[in-house]
Amino acid sequence: MSSQFKKTVAAVSVPVSALLLLLPGLLAQGPPPAGAAGAAGRARPAGGRSTVGSQGPLPEHAKFSAEQVDAGSTLFLQNCAFCHGKEAEGGESGPDLTRSKVVSSDKNGEAIGSVIRSGRPEKGMPPFSLGDQQITNLVAFIHSRQDAFLSQSGNRRGVEESDLHTGDAAAGKRYFEGEGGCTKCHSATGDLAGVASRLNGLRLEMQMLYPREGKQKIVVKTPNGQSLSGTVEYQDEFSLAIRDAAGNYHSWPTNEVSFKIDNPLQAHVDALSKYTDDDIHNVLAYVQTLK
Repeated sequence: MSSQFKKTVAAVSVPVSALLLLLPGLLAQGPPPAGAAGAAGRARPAGGRSTVGSQGPLPEHAKFSAEQVDAGSTLFLQNCAFCHGKEAEGGESGPDLTRSKVVSSDKNGEAIGSVIRSGRPEKGMPPFSLGDQQITNLVAFIHSRQDAFLSQSGNRRGVEESDLHTGDAAAGKRYFEGEGGCTKCHSATGDLAGVASRLNGLRLEMQMLYPREGKQKIVVKTPNGQSLSGTVEYQDEFSLAIRDAAGNYHSWPTNEVSFKIDNPLQAHVDALSKYTDDDIHNVLAYVQTLK
């Protein structure tokens, strides 16, 4: 068994908070049942609001036809899904619209339409040049997704930002600057300056525990004695793949090569097995102050 694999196995013994973050499927229920997308077109009882599932009352908004919802679904996939996810439940850079206060407050497209037309440049969202009917169809789809979410029974689907505001920032600062050893690589006035303005909630905690952008550097000695360097593209106990500086992709069975990996995130991997739940909450509370 390789030493790299042993390190990976050792990192499995992590606190509950870290485990939940590394297994996002445990934080999310599956998509709503088929046909839920058309829920926006249903008739509403007297008073315009009804309490359903465990998510609370449905927001009041205009009624939309199934055709508008379907047309909006296509437009959403083409223009919005890359950031907001294909079901409007959030993506890599866009928020979850099913829990959006802008969507909840929108009655007939006036709030959602304004955001679509003007964008939110400060948050990375560009303006879109779409016709009035196209925007109405997008509004219909987005409302249908929020209605479907609010109509679900059972527990909450995800983690609210307020759920993560439980730590002691002063204790987190002491851990960051002392026992945690975080200042060996990071600085509150350097690379982390303003990080809490760029990221928040679960994304900030995930970035804190294990940043995604780090690439492992590797030097591989092939069976014919050639040395190749690059970044790791894939690795398990049986296969290894790298991409060299010229962009070329190489792969081998692991047992046919020798290699040395320099993982810039190894300190984060090592920390996962040392953190207590209190450590995670406290350090996050401290990082949340870096605005």
